[in-house]
Amino acid sequence: MTAQPDILCIGSVLWDIIGRAPYHMRAGSDVPGRITRLPGGVAMNIAMTLTRFGLRPAILTAIGRDGPGDDLIHAAELMGIDCSNLYRSDDLPTDRYMAIEGANGLIAAVADAHSLEAAGAKILRPLEDGRLGCAERPWGGPVALDGNLTEHLLAEIARAPLFAQADLRVAPASPGKAERLTPLLAHPGATLYVNREEAGILCQGDFTSAEAAAEALLARGAARVLVTDGAAPAADGCAGAGVIAAAPPPVLVTRITGAGDTFMAAHLVAERAGAARAEALSRALDAAARYVSGDKHT
Repeated sequence: MTAQPDILCIGSVLWDIIGRAPYHMRAGSDVPGRITRLPGGVAMNIAMTLTRFGLRPAILTAIGRDGPGDDLIHAAELMGIDCSNLYRSDDLPTDRYMAIEGANGLIAAVADAHSLEAAGAKILRPLEDGRLGCAERPWGGPVALDGNLTEHLLAEIARAPLFAQADLRVAPASPGKAERLTPLLAHPGATLYVNREEAGILCQGDFTSAEAAAEALLARGAARVLVTDGAAPAADGCAGAGVIAAAPPPVLVTRITGAGDTFMAAHLVAERAGAARAEALSRALDAAARYVSGDKHT
């Protein structure tokens, strides 16, 4: 019998195609740089970080029965990620994400996660057919959930008995998809990981700090929120326990894509190990800082 995974990572697993250049760039810039193809997607980035902390994550996602899909699964399995329960589609291609990064940060990005969206609830079948859980014995462990799922599916998850006992850790895929998380604000077992801009979209407001954003999300009914703000202090808000904040260590930024996912994974691992709120926040900020500085060992 296959051992149960430590955590489920549900959402986008795709190829990241990233162009990076050591120059300040703007719209229309044409400069020399490096283009890489790496396993990516919010769920995948979180799973990869979790393996570096010694955990065994399983991914629930949609991957095409094509060459890129075969390559992606092979790469994931080599890293120790459980791919035995993912959904493979005969007629949907493997998803992709393309980004341009310069010395001044992310310039532009396009996420092609249409196959994940088209697959819909099919990716959740292992949680209801007995492989990972069922209606009588729902999954009771941690779940990393990302906003690349459709708003309809996220709303279903928010009220589904299959997730009633889960420790939901939720992250938007991008500011443009932050509103999709609205149904999960009221879930008593959900912890939302957002940046200051995404918090503003969820609250339909504008905040000058992560602390203010966390307070507003709690006022909207969230049980737990973690709000990051780049190099500025991040905040942890918990209903009934208030908001705490901490500043990330200063580092030279060499990459951006995946930093938020690393923060989320490191925070989850710290809390799993019994760290208190302040310690877990500090460890997550340190891991994210090392990631953006180019240190692979987060």
